Amino acid sequence: MGLNFRKSFKIAPGVRLNVGKKGISSVSVGGKSARVSVGKKGTRTTISAPGTGLSYSSYKPHKSKVQKQTTQNNLMSSTNSSEPDWIVIGIVGFIILMIFIWVIS
Repeated sequence: MGLNFRKSFKIAPGVRLNVGKKGISSVSVGGKSARVSVGKKGTRTTISAPGTGLSYSSYKPHKSKVQKQTTQNNLMSSTNSSEPDWIVIGIVGFIILMIFIWVIS
């Protein structure tokens, strides 16, 4: 059993910096109902209904150099481009809207 260390710092309203043994592990943006965390290995998006116990979470790992080259080759050879991840775009838009409403009130 090893010794673990993790600390979270609030650097702005709705923004947290998470630090572990090896340095900065991730940055989280959002509140209780919606949060996007970007870390070294990938991006996690979470939406929840506070007080109900219901939540949805998705994880998207960062692409490696080999995957990026394969994706670029596929995009150059095909005329159809892949659709953007509308869930992530919607969540980011929701977070921006919540921050805007929080600033106004």
